[in-house]
Amino acid sequence: MVQQSKTAILSRDVEGVLIPAGTPIVLPEGMPVQITQALGHSLTLFVNGNLVRLYGHDADAVGYDFSVPAINNENGSLTEGDVMTALRNIYDPEIPVNIVDLGLIYDCEIQNHEKGIFLKMTMTLTAPGCGMGPILAQDVERVCKSFKNVYDAHVDVVFDPPWRHDMMTEAAKLQLGLI
Repeated sequence: MVQQSKTAILSRDVEGVLIPAGTPIVLPEGMPVQITQALGHSLTLFVNGNLVRLYGHDADAVGYDFSVPAINNENGSLTEGDVMTALRNIYDPEIPVNIVDLGLIYDCEIQNHEKGIFLKMTMTLTAPGCGMGPILAQDVERVCKSFKNVYDAHVDVVFDPPWRHDMMTEAAKLQLGLI
C-alpha cells in the first residue's frame, strides 16, 4: 500500500482508465505520474490533473513490485468466505477501502452444476452515476472466474437498496475516520 504519493516515470506505454468516468486512456512512455493508491489488484495514479486507474499487471511500468495473493481453492470446493476474501483485493479507486468492507457486495450465490460452479454476485456502487461501475463489476467477475471449477460468473449491479455509509464494516469506517 502506498502511504503517500510517490512520483514515477512510465517506463513503457500503458492503458489506464480515467476515474470516475471509466474511459480508457493510453499513458505514453516517459510520462511523469504520481501513485496515490496501490491496493489489491490496481493502482490509482494522478496524471495531468486527473485520476487514472492502472491494473496491477502494468505496475512494473511505474517501478512498482505488485503482487496479489493467490486464490487457493485447490480442492475445487468454494465457500462464500473464499469469494469474499478474494474480493477484498478489489478497491474503490478513489477510496482506500476494498469493495467488501465498503458494503458494495450484497449477495454471493454459489450454484453447483454438472459443468462446475456458477457464481452469481449482486453488488452496488457508492453512487448510481459512477463511471467506474462497469469496471468494478468486471473486476468482480474476473476474480470469480479465477477460482478452480468455476465455469461462469455473473454480476448484477443494483441500486435497491441504495448504498449507505452504515453498510460499511467497522474497520472501513475506522479507516475513513468515520468513527
